[in-house]
Amino acid sequence: PTFKSLSHTEARRTASAQGARIATMPGILMETFVRAMIADYHRIASLSEKVAEALSGAKMARVKTAKGTDIVMSLEGRRGIADTGLFHQPGAFGNLPAGEGYIAPVEGTAEGTIVVDGSMGQSGVLSSGEYITLHVKNGMVEKIEGGRAAAWLMSILAEQPPEAKNIAELGIGTNYAARLCGSILEDEKVLGTAHIAIGDNASMGGNVHVPIHLDGIILSPTIWLDGKTIMRDGKLLIE
Repeated sequence: PTFKSLSHTEARRTASAQGARIATMPGILMETFVRAMIADYHRIASLSEKVAEALSGAKMARVKTAKGTDIVMSLEGRRGIADTGLFHQPGAFGNLPAGEGYIAPVEGTAEGTIVVDGSMGQSGVLSSGEYITLHVKNGMVEKIEGGRAAAWLMSILAEQPPEAKNIAELGIGTNYAARLCGSILEDEKVLGTAHIAIGDNASMGGNVHVPIHLDGIILSPTIWLDGKTIMRDGKLLIE
């Protein structure tokens, strides 16, 4: 699919379970094809797998930025997943362009503040006056602040069940060729960024089934796993 995202749907999950190999490219731009699709995907796969392994081995994660993000969450018992771009086996699934390691935090455990300063959903690249601030308690977004993009997000969530405010994913970009461009498909893969999603997490080992999954891109984060720094101000320390 290249228009609507099927990633977090029962249709996609059923097809994968039956052995279909699926690459999703929702909203892909020509510039993304030219830039991020010609990267060395074996190199990206190797880094993505290392990030996923680090996430799998951790019990707690903390993400912090100079813009105001400071959030902690439990990863205990959850498995990190590598988005490698290499779909060679039956049932393989992921994005193109690819490049991230990600995990579903334990529901109800996320606490703190997220300042989305990259992009979120269809917001485009956010300017300084358009950052989206999410206040999180007991694993759920309880308050949203910001400008136009924040108002858009609130309108989307108003039409969804309460579980759509679930903190669904922590992801770390691993694609060195990707650039922040306002297309979430590419933005979440940018090396030096993290993303935290709200909504559905059933496709990544979680327990929340809702119609939406929205990623918020966080620039230049510092990330700790069980107190160990794995990214400092956007520099990934896993090699």
